[in-house]
Amino acid sequence: MSRLFMFEKPLGMRDTLPNLYDMKHSIRTVMATEMKQWGFQFIETPTLEYYETVGSASAILDQQLFKLLDHEGHTLVLRPDMTAPIARIAASKLLKDNMPIRLAYSANVFRAQQREGGRPAEFEQIGVECIGDDTISADGESVALITSVIQAAGLENFQLSVGHIGFVRAFFRQILGTEERVEALTRYLYEKNYVGYRMHVGGLALSSIDKQRLLHFLKLRGGEEVISEAYSLIENDQGKEALSELQLLWEIITDYGQEKSVKFDLTLVSHMSYYTGILYEVYAGNVGFPIGSGGRYDLLLEKFGKPSGATGFAIRLDRLLESLGMNEPIEQVICIVFSSERRKEAYRLAQEQRQIGKKVVLQDINGVKDIDACSNQYNDITFLVGKAKEAMK
Repeated sequence: MSRLFMFEKPLGMRDTLPNLYDMKHSIRTVMATEMKQWGFQFIETPTLEYYETVGSASAILDQQLFKLLDHEGHTLVLRPDMTAPIARIAASKLLKDNMPIRLAYSANVFRAQQREGGRPAEFEQIGVECIGDDTISADGESVALITSVIQAAGLENFQLSVGHIGFVRAFFRQILGTEERVEALTRYLYEKNYVGYRMHVGGLALSSIDKQRLLHFLKLRGGEEVISEAYSLIENDQGKEALSELQLLWEIITDYGQEKSVKFDLTLVSHMSYYTGILYEVYAGNVGFPIGSGGRYDLLLEKFGKPSGATGFAIRLDRLLESLGMNEPIEQVICIVFSSERRKEAYRLAQEQRQIGKKVVLQDINGVKDIDACSNQYNDITFLVGKAKEAMK
């Protein structure tokens, strides 16, 4: 084995050590329990999917897909997200009774990084999809649920920003005229390059009034009053339907009692190109990227031959842990150090402790090289070593 690669990992890949693994498991369990209480059922999908189906349907850029060939020459991908695989399952097996289905998942996804820069190429998402429901009530439920799930995980200080990609496109289209010009300006929003946005607007061949409308658009952030401001910027019916949906969404969120965590940001767009309506991102302290995101994607299931409304969200577990500070206390583990003549006694004691919910490590005295190191690792040590106990001290 080459010494160069003995301890190296592929770009963007991470090891999960015991303490972090336990924390992830604990947080994941709490979040999954909350999702189940809202009536969502968990499913699993294959790690490998066909490129021509899930790979092409996904909103992840082609250069970020991990591709490989099977023995028959078919191109496969490591799943880059969970929404497309779940859409495949829903269209092929589950959407048969014309009733919405509520599905949940917790799984790793894979996105290649050209330059790591601290960004993982494999990370875990936990989320839900509500498929077969095109009402704003379903969007409101998703917003309320992601808020409730994050609170259940123990995070209180976070902000959920809500926008509507339909409004952005309708507003830009009535001023700019062509899809090409709409896409060019939208790209600055996706990159959150507001300086570039302003410079781009300044260079457009538009009236001063239209330029001012585009610049004022950047200020559409805040509470319910933002919707009224947005109405004042549009000149015809284009965009009014989207604003009506946001108004209804706000009323639904208020009914859920989650309005304190939600703000509007009508400049919000997403790298997930399949979003068609309401979308949102969740931000928290200690993290420079969204810890979760979601939205409506009414056209995705058409790619699998089953047109249907759908909405959902995904939470990045690694970013959530980072925002929590990852400072949970390490669970107490009892270590029983035993010698051969007291082995049965040690086994019996360990079994008794485990039956009452304690975590117990059994350690043969002959396997301990340094008792001080053992004491540093376990904060509760029981010695069953007979006469050797005094020597250990």
